[in-house]
Amino acid sequence: MFNIILFGPPGSGKGTQSEKLIAAYGLKHLSTGDLLRSEIARQTPLGLEAKSIMDRGQLVPDEVVVGMISSALEANPQAKGFLFDGFPRTVAQSEALDKLLNLKNTSIGVVLALQVTEEELVQRLLNRGLTSGRSDDTNESVIRARIKEYQDKTSVVADYYSQFDKVVNVKGEGSVEEIFAALCSEIDKRMS
Repeated sequence: MFNIILFGPPGSGKGTQSEKLIAAYGLKHLSTGDLLRSEIARQTPLGLEAKSIMDRGQLVPDEVVVGMISSALEANPQAKGFLFDGFPRTVAQSEALDKLLNLKNTSIGVVLALQVTEEELVQRLLNRGLTSGRSDDTNESVIRARIKEYQDKTSVVADYYSQFDKVVNVKGEGSVEEIFAALCSEIDKRMS
């Protein structure tokens, strides 16, 4: 089983590249947002707990999110691997994920970090805002605040995985195909 964390600031192309990587490598996409919505919709015990917490305007605790990831791993025993998107976001989440994967006799194979300049991100998001219907893609100061928050919060996760020599920075500018080829090259090096 080969597991990947795909990192990148808003507008870096994570969504586009995730879809291509999942198709190319037969990975299961694990988005914590999707997992939360699914557990809530199915009214599982974890979903009901998460909904109750969210209804109070609080963040869902790491234990609940890790529990949902554990359920997703167990529900997909034939998966060739998982692509983690939006998780982990803290050192505590990284440690909890590693502990969980270790219990399942697997680990993170590589952390791919898409590198895109702030100016390019701003332009991409403003362009996306013309058609996405997302209000947070139409205001440049909001976009810059999102990018700063991403950099402040996720740099610690990159630092955590760097100590295990698992972080690879990939240029996230160029054509979709060029970026995809660069990501695949890094994955292939580690899979063999």
